[in-house]
Amino acid sequence: MRLDKFLKVSRLIKRRSVANEACDAGRVLINGKQAKASTNVKKGDVIEIQFGMKTVEAEVLDIQDTTKKEEAKNLFRYL
Repeated sequence: MRLDKFLKVSRLIKRRSVANEACDAGRVLINGKQAKASTNVKKGDVIEIQFGMKTVEAEVLDIQDTTKKEEAKNLFRYL
């Protein structure tokens, strides 16, 4: 699954367009490497997102095309 879509489905970032902009600005890393919005995400990857002065790290636990709001937190875990 594309990185920008995973960020939206997992609700780490609210909108896909915002996820796209974050990737273009170089604020998203996968396994320590800068990632584009089209980068494929797989189970076990560690995603690091920089929100201003705050950095969020999350490990991908599952990948789904769609999910309910209550189940979105099961797609990743914070590190």
